[in-house]
Amino acid sequence: MEQQKNTQTKERLEFRGGWAMAFLPVAIFLFFCILYFVVFKAFEMYALAMGAFVGLLAGAMFVKKGQYDRFWEAVYEGAKEAVPIGILLLIIGMFASMIKAADISSGFVWLADYFHVSGGLFTAFTFFAVCVIATATGSSLGTMFTCFPIFYPAGILLGSNAPVLAGAIVGGAIFGDNLAPISDTTIISAGTQEYRNRPGTADVGGCVSTRLKYSLVAATFSFVLFWVSGGGGTAGAGGEEILAGNRNPATLIMLIPVAVMLVLAVKTRNIYKAITAGILLGTAIGLGSRLLTFADVISIQDGVPAGFLTDGISGMMATVVLVLSVYGIMGVLTAAGVLDRIAEAILSSRLGKSARGAEVAMMLGISVTTLIFGGVTSASMATFGKIQNEIGRRAGLHPYRRANLLDGFANAIVLNVPFLSVFVFIGTSLTEGYDMAAPLTVTQVGGSMFYSMMLFLVLLFSVITGWGRDYEGENGEPVRGKKERKEKAAGRKSVLEA
Repeated sequence: MEQQKNTQTKERLEFRGGWAMAFLPVAIFLFFCILYFVVFKAFEMYALAMGAFVGLLAGAMFVKKGQYDRFWEAVYEGAKEAVPIGILLLIIGMFASMIKAADISSGFVWLADYFHVSGGLFTAFTFFAVCVIATATGSSLGTMFTCFPIFYPAGILLGSNAPVLAGAIVGGAIFGDNLAPISDTTIISAGTQEYRNRPGTADVGGCVSTRLKYSLVAATFSFVLFWVSGGGGTAGAGGEEILAGNRNPATLIMLIPVAVMLVLAVKTRNIYKAITAGILLGTAIGLGSRLLTFADVISIQDGVPAGFLTDGISGMMATVVLVLSVYGIMGVLTAAGVLDRIAEAILSSRLGKSARGAEVAMMLGISVTTLIFGGVTSASMATFGKIQNEIGRRAGLHPYRRANLLDGFANAIVLNVPFLSVFVFIGTSLTEGYDMAAPLTVTQVGGSMFYSMMLFLVLLFSVITGWGRDYEGENGEPVRGKKERKEKAAGRKSVLEA
């Protein structure tokens, strides 16, 4: 809102060659996305941030005379909106690093070994375990790198179907990315959706509580699919040994701070309180149970700061810089009036005539943007989120609903596209190097990511039927569609009587 007011009082940013030149930073950013993720297969967020800043430097060269300073003012205005998101991401990084340091995945490995699960049931169990781990850490890519070396080789030796097992691990990671209150995508999707009738943006706790139904329904269908189709592999010797070598039931106690953090985030709608309680309780439990040492909290190793507090900050820094750079680009597009043009074009079309049509436009917009960005969901949400915010506000949709559709469709079936998804690329690369199974192809992994498929179908059903569609009330509270229609009818009746 503040940025919109500022742009109204300042001159519009103009480019040599027309307003379309405002997309030059975006085009250069996309070039680096493809170069690093598709060509080099280097999955580093700071490299994408570099591409965004190079794009901004290039774009500044094409502004009209006398507007060079105005260009960088627009970048600052855009990046300023990302500061609250960046601060929250850094704080959340400490909690995620703490859970990772406690090695909670070994507790789920112990459960699988204890109950002697194998074949399709092991594949479904792996999906469930990775969902919990990803929700606890809030990092989809980090979860994949952690879980593949443990669950994938063990599952192959226990008779799981290799492509489906890989799809279960990737799908579980996406589940956590979509739902976790400490996920960067959850924070970005909430932080981009503003209220119409009061200041501020959607709170993370409210978004999580209202999107839970979509994620759980999709996860339930996915669990069944993984169970039914996840077996049939050739079991071999060694699976039990791999599980036994990575099992530690004591780590499951770290689910307590995770549960406390989730409950507080939903009940208090204050993610800062939830994270603070989670870090304090998790540190106490970890130290008390000897899963963590004081060196795991904060220490110096070979002259370098170590421990989950500093690791959490450094591990999240690349994502924070990426978000700042993308928001800077959005500031330029806003100052040039491009985002308004796009929003007006959508709202003036047939899709803009109803709430359902607006939601279809949102679905198409974030899906295409995520495809273009190679499945980098944090960047695609930061980019299209501003447009979705304007479309949804004019349609009267509640910020929770807009944030849930933004995050949901970005993490849905578009991530299955074999040659345009970082999740497929990483999932495929992590199946290499195991002698007991041939490396998988991107089409095999992309075709087995059932969760993102199911999430798309659940959300599409929601858009078509209106299930879960809330409007924004006078004070910003969610109002159900039927209730709103009744209130409007009562209002019309009172006017006629008067």
